[in-house]
Amino acid sequence: MSCSNHCHSNSAHFSSQYRYTLWLAFWLNFIMFIVEIVTGIKSGSTSLLSDSLDFFGDSANYLISLYVLPMALIYRAKASLIKGATMGGFGLFILFTTLYRWFYGDIPNYSQMSFVGSLALLINLTAAWVLYRFRDGDSNMRGVWLCTRNDAIGNIVIVLAGAVVYFTQSKYPDLIVAFILAFLAIQAAREIISQAWKELKQS
Repeated sequence: MSCSNHCHSNSAHFSSQYRYTLWLAFWLNFIMFIVEIVTGIKSGSTSLLSDSLDFFGDSANYLISLYVLPMALIYRAKASLIKGATMGGFGLFILFTTLYRWFYGDIPNYSQMSFVGSLALLINLTAAWVLYRFRDGDSNMRGVWLCTRNDAIGNIVIVLAGAVVYFTQSKYPDLIVAFILAFLAIQAAREIISQAWKELKQS
């Protein structure tokens, strides 16, 4: 078998596996978006509400990745710019929402925070596990991995924040977590956009 045929076969097989993984990650994230946005509103938790928007952003990013997967690198890099800008926008939204609730928010429902945070963590660990092997691809694949990794980190902190809210009866642990989520989103957006610009220059 020639090298070109062998490489093409592996690439097609790789794309097929990655496409299946993206669909699985999309449905996991979209379902958790619905669960978290409802619970975030009911519980008054800024961190859960912020995380729900992150799940929504990830769902949209997975769909974009599925759309550009068979395209040339320049199109995947352009999609990564959109994803990076979206992630950065969510990070800024979380930041301003947290600042508002720092002054006007109430103590969130810690039991709902911990339960839904634990469920979200399970979902994100599952998504991170299936996406881990694709973490070192182009900016588009790198962006997908960073989104999932940040979600898992955020959910661990949300669960811990729920426990701290319970013991302190304070809203501030929830808000501090929201600040952390905003920082992770903005940092990941910067990394994705930087790599996408390099790929566009190379193209």
